Amino acid sequence: MPFTLQQLSDMEEIKILKHRYFRAIDTGDWAMLPDLFTADVACTYNGGTYKVSLKGREAMVEFLCNSFHSGCLAMHHGHMPEIAVTGDNSATGIWYLEDVFIDLEKDDHTFGTAIYTDVYRREGGIWRIASTYYDRVIEVLTKFSAMGGRASVARLATTGRKPEERTDISHLITWEE
Repeated sequence: MPFTLQQLSDMEEIKILKHRYFRAIDTGDWAMLPDLFTADVACTYNGGTYKVSLKGREAMVEFLCNSFHSGCLAMHHGHMPEIAVTGDNSATGIWYLEDVFIDLEKDDHTFGTAIYTDVYRREGGIWRIASTYYDRVIEVLTKFSAMGGRASVARLATTGRKPEERTDISHLITWEE
């Protein structure tokens, strides 16, 4: 069955929403983040060594601002979106994530892929993320120094939270060895 023009427009708006999410966390654009989520957003990230579970916009923004801090390098690419408009103001999406996360303070380097499953809701004419969930497909952990690397550009060093600005988010993360 062919898509309507409204459905195609909605799908494009949702793709832009998800792209903004990835760009905001990679560049530390914290002013952009709150408007990307519904007030009651639910989030679960299942990594190889961690699980994040939280509810609410404030918790989501706080988690992201503290995770992608001034001592980090980050790159997130969302590929191959499968967007389904499920109602006038609701949609779902599946994305294939490819990411690199380097914590210079801990000398940790993570390369990974994951499958994101999202629910979107339009509020006041604006699409927002109502729930987001991912399961890792690949997670490779190494020490950054073992790779002989050095950071010649680090956007989050200037835009990310400095150590004295960070808050404790340990209650949102379960670690496994």
